[in-house]
Amino acid sequence: MTIDECLQAIHHTIGGELTAENMQLLNADQVTLLAWEILHEEVMEGGFVQLIHNGYGPFIFKNPFAKAVRLWGLRDLSKLIYDAHTLYVKYGSEITRDCNDEEFMAMYEQYPEFDDLDDLFIENEEEWTRQIERYINEQGTTTAS
Repeated sequence: MTIDECLQAIHHTIGGELTAENMQLLNADQVTLLAWEILHEEVMEGGFVQLIHNGYGPFIFKNPFAKAVRLWGLRDLSKLIYDAHTLYVKYGSEITRDCNDEEFMAMYEQYPEFDDLDDLFIENEEEWTRQIERYINEQGTTTAS
């Protein structure tokens, strides 16, 4: 099963949107896969600054996502998430403030510490995606309940 097939089944189970109520319908692997989807989309589109600005910081950094992907065998991704968490703690309140497009774009210059993390994610994204898909197929626990 592909990641996309698993995600489609999970999205169907939760009615297309994750809430505190429907999160209980999912197992830990399914929630972790949704977190990967958000991380992947946000970082590939606009980096960790965008992910944090769009309000996903708590879901990625205040949940056991980094620990979960480490248990899935993705130690480098886990380390990257922990490193990004450190910057999230340091700059999160500033990055999540309301701002216009120009102010948002200026954040990339204001917080260059995220650049290396963004680059590392992009450089490893294909391999991490393969590893996640391998985990899904070996475990079979991320399909919809």
